[in-house]
Amino acid sequence: MKLDIQPILDKIQNVKMAVYGDLCLYAYWVLDPKGSEVSIETGKKAEAVREQNYHLGGGANVIANLAALQPAEIKAIGAIGDDLFGQEILRQLHELNVNTDGMVKIEKPFQTVAFCKRYLNQEEEARIDFGFLNELTQGASNKMLDAIESALNSSDVLILNQQVPGSLDQSSFVSGLNQLLKKYPSKIVLLDSRDYSDKIENVILKTNAVEAAQLNGINASPADTFSQEEVIQFGKSIYATNQKPVFISRGEFGLICVDENGALNIPGIHIVNQIDSVGAGDTMVSALACCLASGLSPAEAGHFANLASVVTVQKRFQTGTASGEEIAILAEDASFVFHPELADNIQDATFIDGTEIETCSNEIPNGKITHAVFDHDGTISILREGWEAVMEPVMMNAILGDKINSLDSQFIEDTRQQALEFIDKTTGIQTILQMEGLVNMVREYGMVPENQILDKFGYKEVYNDALLEMVNNRVEKLENGNASVDDYTVKGAVDFLRKLSVKGITLYLASGTDQDDVIAEAKLLGYADLFDGGIFGSVGDVSKYSKKKCIREIMEKNNLQGDQLVVFGDGPVEIKESRRVNGIAVGIASDEASGEGLNLEKRTRLIRSGAHYIIPDFTEHEALINILFKYLYK
Repeated sequence: MKLDIQPILDKIQNVKMAVYGDLCLYAYWVLDPKGSEVSIETGKKAEAVREQNYHLGGGANVIANLAALQPAEIKAIGAIGDDLFGQEILRQLHELNVNTDGMVKIEKPFQTVAFCKRYLNQEEEARIDFGFLNELTQGASNKMLDAIESALNSSDVLILNQQVPGSLDQSSFVSGLNQLLKKYPSKIVLLDSRDYSDKIENVILKTNAVEAAQLNGINASPADTFSQEEVIQFGKSIYATNQKPVFISRGEFGLICVDENGALNIPGIHIVNQIDSVGAGDTMVSALACCLASGLSPAEAGHFANLASVVTVQKRFQTGTASGEEIAILAEDASFVFHPELADNIQDATFIDGTEIETCSNEIPNGKITHAVFDHDGTISILREGWEAVMEPVMMNAILGDKINSLDSQFIEDTRQQALEFIDKTTGIQTILQMEGLVNMVREYGMVPENQILDKFGYKEVYNDALLEMVNNRVEKLENGNASVDDYTVKGAVDFLRKLSVKGITLYLASGTDQDDVIAEAKLLGYADLFDGGIFGSVGDVSKYSKKKCIREIMEKNNLQGDQLVVFGDGPVEIKESRRVNGIAVGIASDEASGEGLNLEKRTRLIRSGAHYIIPDFTEHEALINILFKYLYK
């Protein structure tokens, strides 16, 4: 579903919201071992805080996320302690122009709930928690119930948020709350609760897969995973009992929505950056509530909330919020995760009879292909096979600098895994954009002094120098006759290109490598003349060239419908762009070391990116031609 974001944001500005919940504070303390000293009193080493940040959490973070969407009014209802953390929550809420009349301040020993997160060398240390031994007084409970009833009378939506164990453990409070909700049956009330989803009545429920399983009587733990089909059944069962919409978040897999229209799977969205999932649920529930208050359907609300939560998880070292502008930007360029369960399990693969051509979708466009776009490296050419192994040490040296040989081995390995994950997610985009991401990672890790950090062009030069040493050695072998074209191309690729050319298909080559290098390598390998549509590559300016821009210009210039274009590639970028224009996407999951056979990691990422078909190489090009150019439009 493609949402027009601005009209939704305009509607949200007219709604009145109220939140009852656990009003929490997250403290982020970044430690610096260099600044620590040994305590004179205890003889133990102290921990010096280099940086401290305080962000609203729990129900307070729901409020912060509401404020980011700019509704007409927000009321806060909840309890805080008479302490510094409580003062900080009040200060931040007042900055957001939130009505805090419904908040109750409770004297000691009651403490404001606070989660103090210490970070050392990018790793979170043992957390320090406040307020987990609290007991609500009857007087405080009564005051908050009065505030809730006032909100039910004056607000368009009430959000109930519970995260801290024991915060709703007074049976009288739960009973009083249920009586109020029964009194106002038509009011939109959205519940997000870790422990009380089965005790609060007459509410729209936002939960996660594990909690949904538990509501269905399954003894599930946070580590358990459930299939899409299982989660849908959980949601249907809950809906049958409550007769209210149910929203079940699935992390990277997206969101399941169940209402009177049945179950809807809202897919996850590809994220290239490192993530911090803290607060993502708060973002989702606030976005859902704003949309429902604005009169949107549960399906529309789910799509909007899915976008909002993806904005938030990319903000590290904070609970985070998602503004309307950020959501609108993401909506224009979101890349959805397709068939994640199939991607992770080759045992569920379906193949064209008698072939190794895997079909990954039941909704493959049915039309006549006239134009074909090919990625280069890993799709046709394996001249640059092993570029990932070249980029990884370049990234490690850039991120860790002179400390690379003195840091904890586990930290170094964790950093390496982050680098490899980034490389995998960005396969297919221009090298300059990868280097731009590298600059951000270097600054985020904080290991290298600012005056020693290179810009994206500097890191690209370092990487290219290392890569070209390998490539030039292979080029020399070709030129000297010590290697053949077959040694450096995916098996069957050149024959496939020639047959498509003979059939009159207009061919394009679109690479993330520098254009001059792509042209030179295509000529060297003997197929440059087959690309009558043109050969394209990076020109150092993203505004002038990208695979997205290239594919869309091909569509517009030739007045193509989606089913007239097929895109071949081994990276997520070109596959995702093909899906965005409703083209046919063929993933090349080849083992580049040999130029043939299936690479399971490639298969996984290509299916997730939206490939309609997966092939290990072009060995079965006759069958592939029959499928793409005959079978689809019989």
